Amino acid sequence: MNPSGRHSRADLADIANQAMIDRGLEPDFAPDVAKQLASISGPGGENGGVSDLTALLWCSIDNDDSRDLDQLSVSEDLGNGSVKVLVAIADVDALVKKGTPIDDHARANTTSVYTAARIFPMLPERLSTDLTSLNQNEERLAVVTEMVFDREGLLQSSSVSRARVLNKAKLAYDSVAAFLEGRGEEPPPSRAVAGMDAQLKAQDAIAQKLREHRHEQGALELETLQPKAIFDGEQVVDLRQEAHNRARQLIEDLMIATNGVTARFLESKGFASLRRVVRSPERWQRIVEVAKEEGEHLPPEPDSKALEEFLARRRKADPVRFPDLSLVIVKLMGAGEYVVENPGGTPVGHFGLAVRDYTHSTAPNRRFPDLITQRLLKAALSGAPSPYAGAELEELARHCTEQEDDADKVERQVRKSAAALLLENRIGQRFDAIVTGASEKGTWVRILAPPVEGKLVHGSEGLEVGRKLRVKLISTDVDRGFIDFVRTG
Repeated sequence: MNPSGRHSRADLADIANQAMIDRGLEPDFAPDVAKQLASISGPGGENGGVSDLTALLWCSIDNDDSRDLDQLSVSEDLGNGSVKVLVAIADVDALVKKGTPIDDHARANTTSVYTAARIFPMLPERLSTDLTSLNQNEERLAVVTEMVFDREGLLQSSSVSRARVLNKAKLAYDSVAAFLEGRGEEPPPSRAVAGMDAQLKAQDAIAQKLREHRHEQGALELETLQPKAIFDGEQVVDLRQEAHNRARQLIEDLMIATNGVTARFLESKGFASLRRVVRSPERWQRIVEVAKEEGEHLPPEPDSKALEEFLARRRKADPVRFPDLSLVIVKLMGAGEYVVENPGGTPVGHFGLAVRDYTHSTAPNRRFPDLITQRLLKAALSGAPSPYAGAELEELARHCTEQEDDADKVERQVRKSAAALLLENRIGQRFDAIVTGASEKGTWVRILAPPVEGKLVHGSEGLEVGRKLRVKLISTDVDRGFIDFVRTG
């Protein structure tokens, strides 16, 4: 803590570091990782079976501050309303081979962990933000999924191959969304490339059709609050929720389509795959009760279509409370998990996305399951046997599920500490709030600006979830992420 008595970014970084250790994650790379890294002189080279797709109008769309670029996309009008979409995924396996020290670290943590004060990358940054990142104007190896859709947005054919690609424009979600929605001009990196404006509009058009089809099948549109800490120097000055805009939808829908193609391709080649699943909710009856409390009716058996229609109505009727309802539904649905699915088996599917075949394949710089899938794809393409035996894949599915859950807990813990840090010099101030939880364990409220949740330690009698009230901040504990309020009106 600094001499003024206020916590700083450095304190938050210490909290994050300790949270990683407490959850069994490795915050730092071992010395042998640095030794292997020093032996890598440049990007991955070709080893046969690689086509040259560098002339296409590839672009990346990610967060403004993202430097680990995993995917590129490009489209081509085939006439008669049909469109071909190609998605390129960084060939991380070209430099990170199975069983090496860098791979061992990635396998241990299984994911990059993003906290307000410090990022704990799964791979050394020289790889993830440079040599294996699909950076603008840099040729890179990639695994490319080609998908042909008809005028209705239905998948007609698909293939997977290896290629060299070249990112022509590094773009960001917010500026692309403003352009697509008619709220802003074409982003400068896009303007610098002839034809990129038409590319963005074409990719957006097919993504919207894909989204529409998924919602017809019952894909859920949930909205949980995970505000990002904004720093001015060493101090947290605000918390901002990232908008789920048109550009984020574009990438989300193209990646979901890519992951489906990947899963089916591996099955067609006789390969077991690591699938990401969300099972049909065992606590469906409680979801039915939640809907009833909102004056709505859901069928007695799990029905994602009915659930999505209920959620859409509630979003429209009460947008302020919708994030809290979303969180309740997410918890009742149960967490996602990784499972091994063998060819010919019955897929578990992903209840929330309303898809049957779904693997994680589009972020190998950030997630280890995606790197596993990439190795399976490359083996299938080359005619080699699977690099992972059945028992090893089963163990990895369990391990990746556990580590991803622990990483989520680290990120959540640091978000709470960041919120407490933001409010620690505002003791005594009053805020508009809404009750988000009420049980024998206590009553919880969320203040509206900034979007922070805390415990109501006095004045909770008779309050129900959804009740709006005024509260006063009485204490914060940055180390534990505790924030306490009392009711004032």
